Amino acid sequence: MRAVTVVPLKAGTAGLTDLPEPPSSDGPVLVQTLAVGVCGTDLEIIAGDYGWAPPGEERLALGHESIGRVLEAPEGSGLAAGDLVVGIVRRPDPLPCPNCAVGQWDMCRNGNYTEWGIKAHHGYARERYRITPDFLVKVAPELGDLGVLLEPTSVVAKAWDQISHIGARANWSPEIVLVTGAGPIGLLAALIGVQRGLQVHVLDQVSSGPKPQLVADLGATYHHGDIPSTKLAPDVVLECTGVGSLVFDAMDAMAANGVLCLTGVSAKGRSLGIDAGEINRHMVLENDVVFGSVNANRSHYEAAAEALAKAGPSWLARVISRRVPLERWQEAYQRQPDDVKVVLQLSGD
Repeated sequence: MRAVTVVPLKAGTAGLTDLPEPPSSDGPVLVQTLAVGVCGTDLEIIAGDYGWAPPGEERLALGHESIGRVLEAPEGSGLAAGDLVVGIVRRPDPLPCPNCAVGQWDMCRNGNYTEWGIKAHHGYARERYRITPDFLVKVAPELGDLGVLLEPTSVVAKAWDQISHIGARANWSPEIVLVTGAGPIGLLAALIGVQRGLQVHVLDQVSSGPKPQLVADLGATYHHGDIPSTKLAPDVVLECTGVGSLVFDAMDAMAANGVLCLTGVSAKGRSLGIDAGEINRHMVLENDVVFGSVNANRSHYEAAAEALAKAGPSWLARVISRRVPLERWQEAYQRQPDDVKVVLQLSGD
């Protein structure tokens, strides 16, 4: 069975290799992988910065954003051959921690979870995998392989869910949303904001290419430059770049009772000169909240499936800027200037 694998923490080891057929111990449902999405985490693992191989193995199969077709499923599983499905990334720790014990493994407290394609388990960039039904989410047939966008959408579905919970601390009726970054996460965050009936603004560095039109076609407003130039006082900010200076500019720009969700991960080692006292004063006197959000649990995957089903397939198809066949897998992991979401096709179906 072909798979894109890497030796974690060793740069230059990525390759198209053979793996054994998935073991029955992984679950009773057999799935054929149709496609996997490529994201920054995959590139970090390939660069040797991150990742853990399964216990007792040297290599790790990549791929945590997936779409597949069920080949075999047991009776009573709620699944049948031919169903389109997405595999959930994270599995709860074996102890489990209090959050993992109630299905909130995205909020694991002790870090002993596993993540398919990232931490201690092979991912979905292999031709077939086995899995238990409770970690599969069905995708509407009309979406087809656009369901590969479900996992990144689950990340922002979680962000919006938590924003709503935080906002409920007061009589809060947000109107203006600022999304920083027009990559896949930013665009999908904007999609959900528009679906919620909010006035959505998206800020990115580029002024050409596909991103401005993708934002406009959502019914949102595109900006390029910096946050002060937008002259916005957003009620909600979703920071999707990990750029440190944008984080602090967003904190400064928020309206009273504002909520800032950080979904981008910043690189270490960069220092910024900031007036910490002014930021503290601003946040305290205006009841602002800043929080981080990562990963997602099953409820967020299901919310993401609903959001994608409501979206126009033609718009979602344009979010996928390149499709690369498995035989040319290296091209999928090489960035190009107009990339939005790159997808590695494992099946020609």
